[in-house]
Amino acid sequence: MNEVSLFRLYLLRAMYLLIVVGLSIVVWPGVIHQEEPWELKEGVVACMLAAFSALSVLGLRYPLQMLPLLLWELVWKSIWLIVVAVPLWSTGQMDESTRAIASDCLVVVIVPFVIPWRYVFKHYVKKHGDRWR
Repeated sequence: MNEVSLFRLYLLRAMYLLIVVGLSIVVWPGVIHQEEPWELKEGVVACMLAAFSALSVLGLRYPLQMLPLLLWELVWKSIWLIVVAVPLWSTGQMDESTRAIASDCLVVVIVPFVIPWRYVFKHYVKKHGDRWR
């Protein structure tokens, strides 16, 4: 019996494809044709997003093995939205650049609907970890 339906595997692949295509349009042109040196944080973010999109290509072929990538995406964006965006929004202090990042991060609402949570629970929560010695 298959643990994850073929439909769910295609949903995962569609999510990885969305990431690959989206970041190929937004991030990779700046990485490839960088005209001026980046500031430290801007360079870190661009390189992390480029690596994320490159690894997402593997998710097209191995959607279940690359689930930690989607879990990482879900967790960091959720933390950022809760810790940074919501307090600024609730006090009326959110500026345009923060609002733009928040709207980009809100795409993460799709991810929980794509992740096969029973599989995640079985393979990442219930399963015994690797030995320490």
